[in-house]
Amino acid sequence: MYDVAVIGYGPVGMVTAALLGQAGHDVVVLERYPTLYNLPRAAIFDDETMRTFDRVGIARDLLPTLHVQRNYEWRNGAGELLIEHDFAAVGRQGWAEWYMMYQPELEDALDHVVRGLGSVEVRMDSRVVALDSTHEGVDIRVDGDGTPVSARYAVACDGGNSFTRGRLGIGQDDYGFSEPWMVCDFRLTGPAEVPKARQVCDPGQPVSIISLGPRHHRFSFMLDSEESFPVERDPDRVWARVAAYLDRSRAELIRVATYTFRSLVADRWRGGRVLLAGDAAHQMPPFLGQGMCSGIRDAQNLAFKLDAVLRGADDALLDTYQSEREPHVRAVIVKGIELGRVQTTRDPVAAAERDARLIAQREADGRPEKMRFPGLGPGLRDDSPQAGQLMPQGRVESHGVEGLFDDVLGRGFVLLVDGRDGASLDAPSTEFAAGLGVAVHHLTDRPTTEGFTDTDGVYGRWFDETGRAAVLWRPDFYVLGTAGVLPDVPALLKTLASAIEPAHTPATAREGIRP
Repeated sequence: MYDVAVIGYGPVGMVTAALLGQAGHDVVVLERYPTLYNLPRAAIFDDETMRTFDRVGIARDLLPTLHVQRNYEWRNGAGELLIEHDFAAVGRQGWAEWYMMYQPELEDALDHVVRGLGSVEVRMDSRVVALDSTHEGVDIRVDGDGTPVSARYAVACDGGNSFTRGRLGIGQDDYGFSEPWMVCDFRLTGPAEVPKARQVCDPGQPVSIISLGPRHHRFSFMLDSEESFPVERDPDRVWARVAAYLDRSRAELIRVATYTFRSLVADRWRGGRVLLAGDAAHQMPPFLGQGMCSGIRDAQNLAFKLDAVLRGADDALLDTYQSEREPHVRAVIVKGIELGRVQTTRDPVAAAERDARLIAQREADGRPEKMRFPGLGPGLRDDSPQAGQLMPQGRVESHGVEGLFDDVLGRGFVLLVDGRDGASLDAPSTEFAAGLGVAVHHLTDRPTTEGFTDTDGVYGRWFDETGRAAVLWRPDFYVLGTAGVLPDVPALLKTLASAIEPAHTPATAREGIRP
């Protein structure tokens, strides 16, 4: 019996398999297609996702294939700027805030990592046709194979048309935003001055123009109906649509597809020992570029919790997956629909009113907008003000090595203590943390043998702004909780211990510690 079966081998399934495999678990991946899809779908990811890719081990190899985008424009049919989002070259996660990519190159990199893990088996051309969850595990049948695949848990990353979700009888909450679009992807063969990230809010023809990295570009056109696609997909008609932006001698049309933007959230993300992730659990409009990012967050959240459960933690820990992730997903969907309605207004009078309102609003604000997403819902976290928020990452120096915190000091559960005034965690608390697999680090104002210095001031500012003495964050980079004073750290660690320690493990390591 495998520890985990991953159903679906797109980016979300790949990251799930990679994280669990790197944690030492036996994983089988079941993918319905005989090869990687090899065509782009997603186009954008953010700094949080890049931090995950760095954890998996592909970030720096990916960089030459990516385009870093600094702004995102929404213009009307006359070219007037309605909305502008601004993105930092280095964001709060230590990476650029917005990357444009060609998805097959990402999948090649992830596939290389997954196949290099001895504990992960990838089975292509393995379409799941039956699935049953029992008290002991999950039995899965694959088309043409009479022998079931058994695993202790299954993670279904099998897309918006998820077989698994249907098999479990899970319904979906539909926000009602559903629009047909024609997606046209090009490979650039020569220099081309094309907008890198622009939404053209023209009531006569809404258009989306997005870079897919240095060598590819995407134009998407809203259709009056799906029935018009067979006519509109004709290459000559496509080239006529993009002629104002792209010369036929400088690009190759590689894909034309129809896609209906949807806004759906599964009623349940768990059925027994089966969990839904990515598009199987939620689908969102593409206007925020958060579809794949949301699925990668799912993978991060699930991977460390499955790791704990497979090592003996109470299975109830997995119930915190949906309670934490769903509020975040719904907030992104609502914001995406809001922007989508700006983009897809077809009434010229309503569009003119929209333009006047947004131009006036932009002139009043005087600066580009920043995208900010909410933290986690209730789950594996305490009630401190910072709990559930994404912990920033800065550059640090320790023992003569300088770099991003994750690369220099490591990942996993991290307890960071503000030791700039010479404070340090006592020995019993440090031992308690070590017993839970928590790495303890001290921020200092000068290099020492026991601490690290804050090269960019990221952690010093965080402590100054929050007024906390210590912070504990999780392997998915979200804050589990904080302590206002160091004597409160044992209580913080007990919050973690109650969730991840095997029920049969004696608590002697913490019996002498009181909050």
